[in-house]
Amino acid sequence: MPLIFCLLVFLILVSNNTIHYLRSKNQLLANNEREIEMITQEVSFQVDNIRKGSLYVEDILGRELRMASLAIKNALPPNYQDITNEQLKKLAQEVRVSHITLLAKTKDDIIGVRSSDLKEIKMSTKGWGYWYDAYQQLFALKPVSVGKGLTLPHFWSGPIEVASSNPDHTDKWGYFFDGTTNYIINPYFRDNEVLEYERRFGPGQVIKGFTKERGVLEITVFNPKNFGKKKETVHLNGNSYIRISAQQIWYGSYKYRNEKVDASFIQRAIQTKQVQTYRDDIQGKNLMKTFVPVFSTPAEPFVIGLVYNYGLITKELTHELFVHLLLSFVIMIIVLIISLIFSRSITQPIGYIVEQVNSIAQGNFGNKLHLKRKDELGLLTENVNALSNHLQNYVSDLNKSKEFIEFQAYHDPLTGLSNRRYFQEKLKPCIDHAKETGETVSILFIDMDRFKQVNDSYGHNKGDEILKIVAERLTESLPSDHSIITRQGGDEFIILLMNFDLTATKAAAEKVVNSLKKTYLLDGNEIYLSASCGISLFPDHTKNIDKLVVYADIAMYSAKKQGGNKVIVYSEKLLESNIERPKLEARLRKAIENGKVEVYYQPKLTVDLGKIFGMEALVRWNDEEFGFVSPELFISIAEDIGLIHPLWEFVMKEACLQVSKWNLNRSEPLSVSVNFSAHQFQEPCSMVEKVKEVLSESQLSPSNFEIEITESILLNNSTEIVQSLKSLQSMGIAISIDDFGTGYSSLNYLKNLPINTLKIDKSFIQDIHEDYANSEIPEAIINLARSLHLNVIAEGVEKEHQRDFLLSKNCTQMQGYLFSKPLNSEEFERLLQRE
Repeated sequence: MPLIFCLLVFLILVSNNTIHYLRSKNQLLANNEREIEMITQEVSFQVDNIRKGSLYVEDILGRELRMASLAIKNALPPNYQDITNEQLKKLAQEVRVSHITLLAKTKDDIIGVRSSDLKEIKMSTKGWGYWYDAYQQLFALKPVSVGKGLTLPHFWSGPIEVASSNPDHTDKWGYFFDGTTNYIINPYFRDNEVLEYERRFGPGQVIKGFTKERGVLEITVFNPKNFGKKKETVHLNGNSYIRISAQQIWYGSYKYRNEKVDASFIQRAIQTKQVQTYRDDIQGKNLMKTFVPVFSTPAEPFVIGLVYNYGLITKELTHELFVHLLLSFVIMIIVLIISLIFSRSITQPIGYIVEQVNSIAQGNFGNKLHLKRKDELGLLTENVNALSNHLQNYVSDLNKSKEFIEFQAYHDPLTGLSNRRYFQEKLKPCIDHAKETGETVSILFIDMDRFKQVNDSYGHNKGDEILKIVAERLTESLPSDHSIITRQGGDEFIILLMNFDLTATKAAAEKVVNSLKKTYLLDGNEIYLSASCGISLFPDHTKNIDKLVVYADIAMYSAKKQGGNKVIVYSEKLLESNIERPKLEARLRKAIENGKVEVYYQPKLTVDLGKIFGMEALVRWNDEEFGFVSPELFISIAEDIGLIHPLWEFVMKEACLQVSKWNLNRSEPLSVSVNFSAHQFQEPCSMVEKVKEVLSESQLSPSNFEIEITESILLNNSTEIVQSLKSLQSMGIAISIDDFGTGYSSLNYLKNLPINTLKIDKSFIQDIHEDYANSEIPEAIINLARSLHLNVIAEGVEKEHQRDFLLSKNCTQMQGYLFSKPLNSEEFERLLQRE
C-alpha cells in the first residue's frame, strides 16, 4: 500500500513536472523564435536595402563613367596609335577615374591596346562571354542588349566584377564608342570607389549588434545558389578568381562550420519557403541553427542563418527541473511515512494474496487460496481462485490452437503436405548449408499427367481424393529425414532432397514416378495416371536459388513434351533432339523482331457486378519448331541475352493499341495492366519517356493504363525509381504491386511510396479451403489495403469457394481460371461481345 500511494503521488508529481518542463521549454523556444523573427526581419531589411542601394550606386557610377568617357574622347586623338600609356595615366587623374584602357579590334579578337594599367595591354576579351558581345554591339553602333549592367547612348557599363587582369581588385567598368575613334574608351573605378557604399551602409554593423545579444553566436547571409557547391572559379588571362555574384556567403561570419548539413537545410528552406532548424554539437557547444529564406524582392532570394546557443535553454530548464525534483523528493518522503502508518492493517492479507497470485503468474495454475474473510479481500480471494482455474483451461486450449495454426500456416489443407510457403523458407537454409559442407541439393518438380481429364470427368472432389493418394505415395516413396515434400498447388509437387548425388536423385525420382503410375481406385473405377518429373541440382546446374526451381520446371515440361511418365534431368539441351539453347535464343530473337510472339489477355472482373473492367497483358510464344515455349523459360532467356527491353516494348505497344481500339466502342473504357521487371527500372527516365511515347502513339488514356511491379523492385527504394513511379502516377497511370505477400514488405514503404493497388498472390488464394481455412493471410492483406486506402485485387481464383470468401470480405475485383484463362485478342473480343 505505501508503494501504491507513493507511486500515485510520484505519477502526479512526474506529470506536473513534465507539464511544467514542457511549458517552460515551449515558452523559451517561442521567445527564441520571436527573437529570431525580429533579427531576420531587420537583417533582411538591411540586406534588401543595401542590394537596392548598391544597384542604384552602380548606375550612378556608370553615368559618371560615361561623363568621363566624353571628356576622354575630347582629350584624345581618334587613332589609338597616336596615344601613349602615360597620357592615359595623367588623363585618368584629371577625370578622377582609377584607370583608362583603350580596346581595339584585331582580326579575330578585341584586345587592350593602350592602358594606364599595363596588365591590360594586349589582354584578350574573346572568352569574356556577354562582355565580348557588348563590345561587338558597341563597335556596330548598336545599343547593348546583353541584359546586364547599364546601357546609355553609345555607352555600356558592366556590373561590378573582379578584375580579370588582377583578381586582387574589384572594378566598375564603362565602355564608350560613337564611331569617331578606332577604339572603345574604357574608364573604370577600382576598389574603394566601387565598394565604399556597401562598406558604409551594409548590414555588417547590424549583424555585429545582434551577435552581442544573449545566446546569438553568429549571423550569416548565405547565397543559396552557390553555398555548399564547388566554388565557381574563373580562369581568365592567366588569373583565377571567384566572381562577386558567385560568392557563397554575402554578409556576416561563418565560424561554426557544418557545410554539408547546412547546405542541405539551406536548399530545403529555399524549396519549401519555410524556416528550417536543427540542433548539433559544433566546436564543443550545443547549438541550434536556424535558416530563414527571404523572398521579399524580385531579386534572387537569400537565406539568413542564425546560430543560437541552445545550451542556455538547456541550462535554464535543468535548473528549474532540479528545483522541482528536490521538492518532489520531500513530498514523496512525507507520503511514504503517512502511508506506512495506515497500511499495516490491510497489507498482510494482500501480501498473502500477492504471493499466491505470483505463483499463478509463474504458471502454477489450479492452486487455491485459503482466506476466511467476508469483505472485499475475501471476494478477491474467490475471484483469484476462479481465475486460476480459468487460466489453466485457457492455456491448455491456447497451446492446442497454436499448434493447429502453425500447422495450417505451413501445410496444404487438402493433402497434409508442407506448402509453398514452407518450401520457400526451407530452401535457402538448405542451400546455405550445402555451400558450407559442399553437399548437393536436388529439386524434383512433379506434375501429374492428364489430371485435368480426371477433374473434368469425375469432378473436383474426386480429383482431390486422388491428390490425397498421390501425397501418401510420395511420402511412402522417400526417406523423411532427407527430403521435404511440398504441394505447390493444383497437381504440382516439389520435392527437396538433401545430399543426394545425381545417381541417387534419379533413382529416387524413378521410384516416385513408378509409384505414381500405379492404378488409382475411385468408387470402384480403375483410373490410370502417370507423372512427369524434372530434376535440377545445386550447384551442378546453377547457384541461383530462383533458377534452381525454374530449371526443374523446364525439365518437367520437357518430360511432358516427350509423352509424360518420364524423369528428365535439366541440361542446356532443351529437347530430346539435342537442340541447343543458342538455337532457341536465335529463334526467340527472330520471333521478337518479326512480331511472332503474341499478347494474351486475362480479364479482370468486378465480380459482384459481373463486369469486366480490364485485363492483364501476358506474353506467349508458340514456335513453329519448338511448339509452345513456357514464359518462365523464354523470359529468363530474354533477360540473359538482353532482349527483355524489346520484348517489354512489344507487349506494351500491342496491348495499348488493342485496348485503345476496343475502347472506341465502349461507354465504360477498359484498363490494361503490363508487368514491368527490374530491368525496366535500370534507366528510369528512359522508361518513363517510353511509356509516354507508347500511350501517345496508341491514343490510350493514362487513366486506362496500369503497371504491375514486384515487391523486390520497391525494396531498392532508390530516389530515381521512386521519382519515376511518382512521374508515372502524376500522369494518371495506376501502380500495382504484383504477387503481394511473397516478398518482404513493410508498412513504411507501402505508406510512403506511390502505390494504387495490392495484388494478392495466387498462392494465398489457392490455399483457401472450402471451410475458409488458411484464409488469414488474404484477409490480412485486404484489411491492410483498406487501412492504407489502396485498391486490392485477387489473382489465381480457380474455385467457387475462393470467390465466395473474397466477396464476403468485400474484395470484389478478381482474375483467374474460374472466370477465364488468358485469351488471344480474337477470343477476348468474342468474350467482350458475349458480355
